[in-house]
Amino acid sequence: MTKAEIVTEIANKTGIEKVAVQQVVESFMETVKDTMMSGENVYLRGFGSFIIKRRAEKTGRNISKNTTIIIPAHNIPAFKPAKTFVNEVKSKVK
Repeated sequence: MTKAEIVTEIANKTGIEKVAVQQVVESFMETVKDTMMSGENVYLRGFGSFIIKRRAEKTGRNISKNTTIIIPAHNIPAFKPAKTFVNEVKSKVK
């Protein structure tokens, strides 16, 4: 499902204009990004958490040049679904 499809689905279910729904969805995503870039996690009870995972420094290989490189430690965004959400998906999707 794309962002446009999400906007259309919400607009159909709520009766709110697509333009307004689009602004809300964009604002939500921007808020999540800004919050995570400031180093905080975002928790949505019953849905899941947008968390920051720390990746340790590691050694990698450049196979085309046959050399080793050091990949520095870094943070990555991740999503961890809530247990209720996982259970609902497990029971519905076959």
